[in-house]
Amino acid sequence: MAQRPYVVAHVGVSVDGATTGFEPDVARFYQLAETWKEDLTLAGADTVLAQEQALAQAEGPGPDEGGPLLAVVDGRGRVSRWEALREAGHWSDVVALHCAATPPRPPDRRVREIVTGADHVDLAAALQRLGQEDGVRVVRVDSGGTLIGALMTAGLLDELSLLVHPCVAGERATRFWHGAAPAFAPLTLVGAQSLPDGLAWLRYYRKT
Repeated sequence: MAQRPYVVAHVGVSVDGATTGFEPDVARFYQLAETWKEDLTLAGADTVLAQEQALAQAEGPGPDEGGPLLAVVDGRGRVSRWEALREAGHWSDVVALHCAATPPRPPDRRVREIVTGADHVDLAAALQRLGQEDGVRVVRVDSGGTLIGALMTAGLLDELSLLVHPCVAGERATRFWHGAAPAFAPLTLVGAQSLPDGLAWLRYYRKT
């Protein structure tokens, strides 16, 4: 059996661990994201749905033939703008990750599906299949705390990258990078870099 892909979560956060309630340095974030040269970008449905209106209004340049795949964890079948995602110019193609309980999809929907799990997407099985069928070796998670927390809980997160912004979100925060995940295994600090404008880039490996 092929080894599952390496999974890294790269997140922009405030000093108090929030992902909302402050203005992130998006340009720096995606510049650093190029570090991993991922084969696959993994996103949750909520993250994609938050961008659907903008995607629908934009005229994308079309698939990036040399870019990574995009896989969206969509157990409840809520995402609909698959063609817009494909045309956005960031990814070579898109894959919908569903489970057996995902509601029926339109028969003419033009998106590849991987179905794993009964009531929710089996992330381990989905990653294994993506490694076997698409040769995916490196996955970068570009999503919120719910998906990151689920990966942590399942023991599937190999690296955590935090771009820490010099602010405290405080009561403005509504989401945090770790979601509702329980206590995580100890982490090993492998990189701490001071960047312009008070930013700090922290990288951790999961202890095995």
